[in-house]
Amino acid sequence: MDTSVTVVGLSTSDSVSASVINDVPRILDQVGLLTLDEHSVVRSGPRHRTYEAVGPGYATYLGVGTYRGSLESLRRQLRNLAESHGFDGTLSAVETMVDPQQPRLVVFDTDSTLITQEVIDELARYAGREHEVAEVTEAAMSGEIDFETSLRRRVKALAGLPVSVFDEVVQNITFTAGAYELVRALHDRGHTVATVSGGFMEILEPLADLIGLDHARANRLEVAGGKLTGDLRGPVITPEVKRETLQEWATLAGISLVDTVAIGDGANDVLMVKDAGLGVAFRAKDPLRQVADAEVNVARLDAVRHLLGV
Repeated sequence: MDTSVTVVGLSTSDSVSASVINDVPRILDQVGLLTLDEHSVVRSGPRHRTYEAVGPGYATYLGVGTYRGSLESLRRQLRNLAESHGFDGTLSAVETMVDPQQPRLVVFDTDSTLITQEVIDELARYAGREHEVAEVTEAAMSGEIDFETSLRRRVKALAGLPVSVFDEVVQNITFTAGAYELVRALHDRGHTVATVSGGFMEILEPLADLIGLDHARANRLEVAGGKLTGDLRGPVITPEVKRETLQEWATLAGISLVDTVAIGDGANDVLMVKDAGLGVAFRAKDPLRQVADAEVNVARLDAVRHLLGV
């Protein structure tokens, strides 16, 4: 069975485009059953805009054609060849969209994906517990400990913080480079854009409004007497809830699950990324990289555009 595919190679080399131009065609020549009819290279220079982190320059190789086999088989070949050749970047394959105007739902993880920080680590800094909390965060994102257990342990470390820290943390948050451009491009094509987070709505809500998201969901912190109690209020946004949220928003928008995209970086995104029509690992930990359909390891969210054809 022939599958229409787009192969996307992203270079993380400091010498923008060198590795993409020189290495990718040679690697793809070794992929059996793959025929590419169109090739192009897109260069993106370094960038910076208000509220975003500084983004490095990168280059993208795009090859469009057909593969006589399954996408899963092609993706395995590309990953193995990229590793064996020491390719300085990522190689992904996505099915070429038959109808670019088909509405899609794109859902981001928040911390270390849509934004550059881990919000709970930022809050812990105000409590003087940042090192302790950061260690638990890292273990949770790597899948070493259960997410809900780790979250409750970290939230306890925030007990006694005044709610005034929320505004201060929001002011210190930076969006990942290219976030505004990607959200705008998706909206321009009629797609629904959202984020679901294991972080906190007290921080996420103003950020979602600022960048113009259609939906946002996260945990809520319990407050008494103007201070955090060290506990949560309401249901916890577990990996299972992230997956259910993707499904719920797709139903709400009248969008089939096959037309959904989930983008994340950690173990708590695995279920959502596996369930989506296209799951993207963004500068991700190994547990997520192993199940994702595509990878981006450039610190630029706008690089995701090439996977989505926008």
